[in-house]
Amino acid sequence: MSDHPTPGPRLRTYRDLPVWVVEDHHDVLPFIYRAIGSKHLPASNISFIHFDSHPDLLIPVNMPADTVFDKEALFSELSIENWIMPVVYAGHFSQVVWLHPSWAQQIKEGKHFFLVGKDKSTTTIRVTSTDDYFLSDGLYVPEEQLENPKPLYLDVILLNPVKEAGCEDVDKGESAAKKLKLAENDEVAGGPTCAFQCPSSQGVAFAMCEGADDNLRKGSSPCDSMETNGDLNTKLARSIIQVMEKGDAYVLDIDLDFFSVKNPFKEMYTQEEYKILQELYSFKKPDPDSLQDALVDCVESRIRQLEDLEAAFADFCEDDSEETIQRWASNLGMSSLVQLVNSLKCRMEAPDYEMIHQAGLTCDYAELPHHVSSEMEIECLIQSMKNLLRHLPKPTLVTLARSSLDDYCPSEQVDYIQEKVLDVLRSLYGTLDVHLEFSPGSSSI
Repeated sequence: MSDHPTPGPRLRTYRDLPVWVVEDHHDVLPFIYRAIGSKHLPASNISFIHFDSHPDLLIPVNMPADTVFDKEALFSELSIENWIMPVVYAGHFSQVVWLHPSWAQQIKEGKHFFLVGKDKSTTTIRVTSTDDYFLSDGLYVPEEQLENPKPLYLDVILLNPVKEAGCEDVDKGESAAKKLKLAENDEVAGGPTCAFQCPSSQGVAFAMCEGADDNLRKGSSPCDSMETNGDLNTKLARSIIQVMEKGDAYVLDIDLDFFSVKNPFKEMYTQEEYKILQELYSFKKPDPDSLQDALVDCVESRIRQLEDLEAAFADFCEDDSEETIQRWASNLGMSSLVQLVNSLKCRMEAPDYEMIHQAGLTCDYAELPHHVSSEMEIECLIQSMKNLLRHLPKPTLVTLARSSLDDYCPSEQVDYIQEKVLDVLRSLYGTLDVHLEFSPGSSSI
């Protein structure tokens, strides 16, 4: 009997690396599914490397979990903040690495492992993670409450700008190297080594190792390159490869707001209105040592709070009379609705109450990131991304999101950032097959 498992079906390869450029981030998903259908990506165990100022790891709160098995229905349910986790539940993504800039701190840095499954009571998708990011959206359930659970390895990594002459140092905290707390077993007698050993036999890990650095001397091992390169990006690459070696292929995904980002709601509403939204939607974090029952109670309370606020603003869409506002404001914790709605009605002929609720949902335990970068900061983050990617294998495909029409990536910077990112990809991977899917008459260049 063979000591080695039988390999799965061989994947097809693209002649030139495809790069799909979209406007709204969730619109990359049909192209990922297309690659799965054409056998360029496997149907399961895909690693997803995600550069973004936002995790995008929420879940459509009321979507039946089985929707993931009807891709057209699924695509119609998703939006920019909640399109990755349904793909995890569908069984396609098993490893996600979220690389974020210093101003984005929505999920604790480090390695996370949890389950994504179908809630037995609501038939919706829920998770076992107790991170505030999921608790504040009411997405946590105990493991025994899940059906068809899928494991997710999530690695959250800070990527700082390169520290080179002329680059502004935007990181005021600990270095990313310290925050990663790389395991002691990454070091062996005689010096540092790769996060995994390059095997001598054929296999996924070997293929990954082979492609890790196009600048290697002919005949040398990519692991040799990583051993001799002691910079921070090499250490980050080791951490990422530890995650990627669990998978069979990977998608490189880049949101251009990774490099410069705005919180558009801060421009829609006055400071006082935004402050009221923060008070109305505030989330009381549970004690870090809370037991399971306390976490369940926390989530149930949070769900009731959000459902009441959603119902109030839905009611205002039909009738925002003083009587209606006062009726809702009489509820515990909602008295400031009077001040908020009166302020909005003074400035607007017809306030968009659905949008106001969406803005409120971003005002929980932390604000949306807001950092309009200088050109120098953008350049330094671009260089840092390049330095990191050169240590990783070539992806199967690349997806880019502009995120500019909704003002997350500043519209005056998005074209500049897009060209810089494409230049990096060309320098690393050669000829690209670029598809511009963000405007009518899009084409491949």
